[in-house]
Amino acid sequence: MPTEWSVRAITRAMLPVLLALALVELGSGLVLGALEDRLLRSPSLLVLVPVTIGTAGNLGSILAARLSTAFHLGTLSFDPADDELAGNAVATVALAVTLFPVIGLGAWALAALVGETTLGPGTVLVVALSAGVALAVLAVAVTLAATYTAYRLSLDPDDVVIPVVTNVCDVLGIVVLFAAVVAFT
Repeated sequence: MPTEWSVRAITRAMLPVLLALALVELGSGLVLGALEDRLLRSPSLLVLVPVTIGTAGNLGSILAARLSTAFHLGTLSFDPADDELAGNAVATVALAVTLFPVIGLGAWALAALVGETTLGPGTVLVVALSAGVALAVLAVAVTLAATYTAYRLSLDPDDVVIPVVTNVCDVLGIVVLFAAVVAFT
């Protein structure tokens, strides 16, 4: 963990991370552009895009904050048998199972409210739930990898992990949502 808190030290630690994440976000935009026609044909799916990627990033960020706190307290173990680590991962997936059906039905209801439904509520629900659960599992994996990498590189996970998780979840969110759309519509 760095003990020097200066603009130079912070810049040296964060600039490469932020540049890499900018490239990741460009990839996200390219993927979203490729999906534009499909999303415009089904407005309820279009409503799902920002809320899905945002919620996946939020779930990963919650886990990242918990792992970062455990890291600073000295209680974080990267052992797969660690109950605290497993419990936090399971809680993240359980939150996704709880939230994403509400998100799916909310997206459908919003589209229905403005008269733009082309898919039934069950289809939108299945797309949202399947994408959400897959994203939660991926967010857990990305969060664990980013936290471990920060630890190994002696970076403060408070500074590194949340930006990495939210940006990577943006790209994964679009890809996973598109895969769910293709699979279930």
